[in-house]
Amino acid sequence: MSGTSSSQATAGFDDQTVRNIIYPSVGGDALRVQLSNTFGSSPLTIGAVSVGVVLDGAQLAPGTSHFVSFGGRGSVTIPAGQQVVSDPLRVRVAPLQDLAISVYLPDKTGPATNHLQAQQTSYIGSGNLAGETDATGYSTTTGSVFFADGLDVESATADGTVVAFGDSITDGVGSLTGGDARWPNYLARRLDAVLGDRAPGVVDEGIGGNRVLRGSSCYGVSALARFKRDALSQPGVKAVILLEGINDIGFAGEPDTGCYAPNNPSVTAAQIEAGYRKLIAMAHARGVKVYGGTLTPFGGSNHAFGGYYGDAHGEAMREQVNTWIKTSGAFDGVVDFAAATADPIDPTYLDPAENSGDSVHPGDVGYEAMANAIPLDFVG
Repeated sequence: MSGTSSSQATAGFDDQTVRNIIYPSVGGDALRVQLSNTFGSSPLTIGAVSVGVVLDGAQLAPGTSHFVSFGGRGSVTIPAGQQVVSDPLRVRVAPLQDLAISVYLPDKTGPATNHLQAQQTSYIGSGNLAGETDATGYSTTTGSVFFADGLDVESATADGTVVAFGDSITDGVGSLTGGDARWPNYLARRLDAVLGDRAPGVVDEGIGGNRVLRGSSCYGVSALARFKRDALSQPGVKAVILLEGINDIGFAGEPDTGCYAPNNPSVTAAQIEAGYRKLIAMAHARGVKVYGGTLTPFGGSNHAFGGYYGDAHGEAMREQVNTWIKTSGAFDGVVDFAAATADPIDPTYLDPAENSGDSVHPGDVGYEAMANAIPLDFVG
């Protein structure tokens, strides 16, 4: 999650329930809910938390809603800057099935830790609705996930965890909202089809706008600053697929000067590559493998923030970084996402069939192609 703010995140909550919709990749016999106040400014009181199977929208399947506890209690207070994990809830979790984590917030929360662009519709209602299976009280929709930082599924058969780590392309921007069509989702379904119960969990740690080298007031702390927390702390992590660097090329604003700035020649391909080496070293120190993803094409960008990716300087940097990823030998292996998504006529552009429309982010077809480009022996 990031400190990125929407108006709802800035305002926070007061005597409200958020029903966050999530998509676990593996099944198991128990679960734990992770809640985060990482970017909060004061202690966060959680009044109640439940987990249930989504039937339709905010409505849950009858008999599937269960409260979780924290140290044997139904409520918990999370200090500012910290996270908490629930007690195990002994309930069967099916793989690849939408679940709802409903979080009741009885008091004023202040700024809310959230995942801004979740590519999923979640729901907000007044009062304590955590235990309700009905959708009636959830009067507001949101494209963000609030406070729910993850779901740990206990499985006796799953072969560890694979972390997809990156920016908005890993976050699935440009995919169908509610379609679970991010490339990590396609990878999870591919692994499930091939390996069944032995499929590793796939955790999506993409943050829109994120950069390797520098944090942003809009798009979270840098990859270097969040890698241990977001990737290496995942239970059972055995491999990371790293796809990040486009935003280091595209904009270089410092945290206190806004989120966007034009291409900055002071940010070099060599600096991005040095950042990769630091991430690899962190992972190898924990016995975790890192597979490098080549940066996807962005020629002709008409991205809403401007065409700052697709000029000659940006393309030259992308090609230089990609050459290093493929030839340096620094990674444990390479996933050629660029080749999987490139226009066969002009590889500086996304394939038209795989373009979401902004010429930076793939659409659903492109994300599926990316997942299919990952060698299964990297993650299986």
